[in-house]
Amino acid sequence: MSDDKEVLYAVADFCLIPMGTGDSSVAEYIAECQTVLQKSGLTFKSAEGPWNEVCKAIHDCHAAVHQLGAPRIATDIRIGTRTDREAVLGEGNNRKVRRVEEILASKQGEPH
Repeated sequence: MSDDKEVLYAVADFCLIPMGTGDSSVAEYIAECQTVLQKSGLTFKSAEGPWNEVCKAIHDCHAAVHQLGAPRIATDIRIGTRTDREAVLGEGNNRKVRRVEEILASKQGEPH
């Protein structure tokens, strides 16, 4: 079990959906959220970094999108953490994808 004072590294995938904007396009709102994530210093394909900073970045995206005029926002969030190995910033999901690609590549030569 990790110490409460230990910084917990998190990888969060989230889908932010502005609602009630009167426009079918949400591109302006999503671009604003991407700007917030870039300014946070976290990687932004998925919000990745210390737990508190990840949660703050998602909060800040909500605040920015509301500031643009979206009266409602629905967000689905999936957060993963692990304590069995040291986390490398920006490698959370990349490492997983590479491992699956390695397994698939090794199976290509196997008979079915």
